[in-house]
This record gives sequence, C-alpha cells and structure tokens, in this order.
Amino acid sequence: MVLSLALAGCVVGPDYRKPTLTMPSHWGTKTSSQSAKAPELSRWWKQLKDPTLDALIEEAVVGNLDVASAKAKIREARASYREQKGALLPSVEGTASATRTRTAASDASSEATTYSQYQTGFDASWELDLFGGNKRAAEAAKYGVDAAEEELRDTMLTLVGDVASYYVQAREYQALRDLARRTAISQRKTAALTQAEFKAGSATGVDAAKAEALASSTEADIPTYEISYATAVHRLGLLLGKPPAALEERLKSGGPIPRPKTEVSTGIPADILSSRPDVRLAERQLAQYTAKIGQAEANRYPSISLTGDIASSATSIADLGKKSTIGWSFGPSLTVPIFQGGQLKAAVDVAKAQRDQYYVAYQAAVLSAMEDVENAVVSLTQERLKHGKLSASATSYRRATDLSRTLNQAGVTDFLDVLDAERSLYSAEEALIESQASIATDYVALNKALGGGWDGEVDSSEPAVVDTNTGPHLAAAK
Repeated sequence: MVLSLALAGCVVGPDYRKPTLTMPSHWGTKTSSQSAKAPELSRWWKQLKDPTLDALIEEAVVGNLDVASAKAKIREARASYREQKGALLPSVEGTASATRTRTAASDASSEATTYSQYQTGFDASWELDLFGGNKRAAEAAKYGVDAAEEELRDTMLTLVGDVASYYVQAREYQALRDLARRTAISQRKTAALTQAEFKAGSATGVDAAKAEALASSTEADIPTYEISYATAVHRLGLLLGKPPAALEERLKSGGPIPRPKTEVSTGIPADILSSRPDVRLAERQLAQYTAKIGQAEANRYPSISLTGDIASSATSIADLGKKSTIGWSFGPSLTVPIFQGGQLKAAVDVAKAQRDQYYVAYQAAVLSAMEDVENAVVSLTQERLKHGKLSASATSYRRATDLSRTLNQAGVTDFLDVLDAERSLYSAEEALIESQASIATDYVALNKALGGGWDGEVDSSEPAVVDTNTGPHLAAAK
C-alpha cells in the first residue's frame, strides 16, 4: 500500500514545453535596427470612424451562428475537463434492492412459502493512477479547453474581418453605381445635344451615334454594380445571423468607403505568436496531444484500484438497521498487462505520431501567419502609391475633359476627342474608387494577419432559449 501511494505521484510521458521557433527580426525590406512599434490591434475597426460598421460588428458578435457553434465547443471542452478530473477522485455508489420470493410446496410441506428480502449498501473504488494516466488525460482535457477558447477567438477574428470586408465592398459598389449614374446622366445630355446638332447640320451622324453608344454603355454598368452590391449586403446579413435581405433598407442610403489612417505599425513577427488565435490554437493542440502520449504510455503499466463495499440485508425494511445481516469487503485489485499483441505500444506510437503532426501544424501556422502579414504589408503599401497616381490621373482627365469640350465648342477639335476624354475620365474615376476600396480591404487584411479582433470577453454559456423551429437565441456578449 505504501509503495502504491508513493508510485501514485509518478507521471509517465513527456512534459510539454512550448517550442521555440527562429523568427526574423523585421518585415520585408525594413532594415532599421530599432524595434518596430507594437501594432494597435484592440478593436482596430474603430479607427475607421464609421459608426455603421461599428454597429454591424457588434451585432455580428452576438448573432453569428459560427460564433454560437464555437461557444458550444467551449462548453463541451470544459465539461470533458471536469469529467477527466473526476477520474482522479474516488467513486462511491449507493445500492438498494427489494425482492419478493415464493417457493413451491414440497413433499414435506403442504404450503408454499413467500418472503421478502431487502438489501442496501455502498460500493466504493479508487484507481491509484500509479503512472499518471488519468493525470495526463486531465492535462490533455485542460489544453483542449484552451484550444476551444482560441478557436472561438479565431472565429471572432475571421468574423470581424469578413464583416468589415463585405461592408467595404457594399460601399464600393454603391460608389461605383452612383458614379455610373452621374456619368450616364451627363453623357445622355451630351448625346441629346449632339443629336440636336446633327439635325441642325452642325454635327455628323457618327458623332451622334457614338455619343448615344457611350451613354448606353455606361448605363449598362449600373445593373452590374447593383448585383454586386446586393450580394455583399446579403452576405453581411448572414454574417449577422439574419435573413439575407435584412440590411437592405438600413444600408440603401449609402455612405463613404472607410478610410484607414495613413500609417499602420506592423510590429515584429514575434507579435504574431501572442496575438493570432490560429497560432495559439495550433500551439494548444500541440500541448494537448503531447499530454496524450503519457496517457497512452500509462496503459502499458500495471494499475491498482482500491475497492470496497458494505451491504445490509433483512426480511423487512424496519430490520435493516437492527436485525440485519451486514457484510463488507475491502482490498486492492491489481491489473497487469501481460500480452496485448503489441496494441499498447502501437497506441503510444499513434499518440507520438499525432503529436508530431500537430508540431508540424504549429510550424505551418506560424509561417502562414508571417506570410499573411508580409503580403498585407506589401499590398497596403503599394496600393497607397497606386491610389496617389490614380488620383493625379483622374484630376488630369477631368481637366482634359473640360478643355476638350471648350475646344470642341470653339470648333478647334473633333467631337470624338470629347467622347474619348469622357470615356477616359469615367474609367479613371472607376479605378480611383476601386483603389480606395482596395486600401480599406488591405487594411482589414493586415489587421486580421496581425491577430486583431474582438478583445472583449464573450459569454460562452448556454443560450437562454433553444427553439427547434427558430434556432438558438444567442446570449449577448459581455
């Protein structure tokens, strides 16, 4: 017994240590020896100064169905952890039975005999966990809780980024649609004026036909932008856990494309490890499957359980505590695995192979995180340069359009020059709007890559109401 209790503190299998990965000291072409300023990731979307976007993200955190599923996984993981911790403690069960027995008459007795039998007792058992199998199982379950919590954070990060991205798309297509409408109205007026001049003999039929074609071509862009806008709005509705068309009335009045601040500090690669939920999730899963090696290893060694029971039986309930028959037993039981056909050793090898897979997955998550940041930094930086050039281009085309109209009215240039200038101006303004939206999208992608997301606590308790017809009514975020 003393030896068993002493061995109960023994835990087989490897102890988990967080792996150290070699990280570069800077992003891309940054060569400064000074460390970069840590990025401001806490609710980064607030920096866009768009109240509508803020409200949509708040609602998505409460109503999104993927978030609800992730919360349920946390509850499952926590319950599994409590279950595994319970295996470390003794178990006690109470038993009770009542039987009514009738024996048939024999040759010596002419009457049958009927009697009752009542029995009550307790059974207790405790596995001493000599080699720490149950401890490793509880350890793995605890890491599983951590992993589930990181999965929720990762879901929240993805959700916030998706809501922001689709909101930017919705505002982009609204802006492009409005541009197409304004341009089409102007071109339609030009076409009408050209038709009048053609009838008066001061313009050619070619001029009138081309002016009409240009206006019709621009008008044809409007339905395309309407389709893209509706698709973005419908996706936003689903992200908020609402019907697809729920936000149409709310967003139809329009609004500007969000404009991120000029500079975004990206920090150093090590910041990713402390902020990206998918990296932390991979690391927690690695810890969980490292603990499972010890759980499998412990099954290869003997196990000792202490068992005991006490029972009382009598022919009436009243006699159970007075004239009853009391019996008890207590003692250890030893189980020694002698031959299992290599199954137990194979189970350890399986656990080690799983651990190795999650170590590779952890390395891949870190590299993927670094790639995401590098790509986002390059995209945002270059898109800002592109936007500056497109802005200058649109300004020049606007000036060229005004000048060509003036010269055409003076009879110096051909009318086709006016149409070409209007067409070029429309294309330049389209590209300028798309570039502004790309800057906002790249800004969203960079903050997602850096691990920015919802930094508040989210209630993972069970929903207040679960209706089989309407689905879960999700609890509000704290």
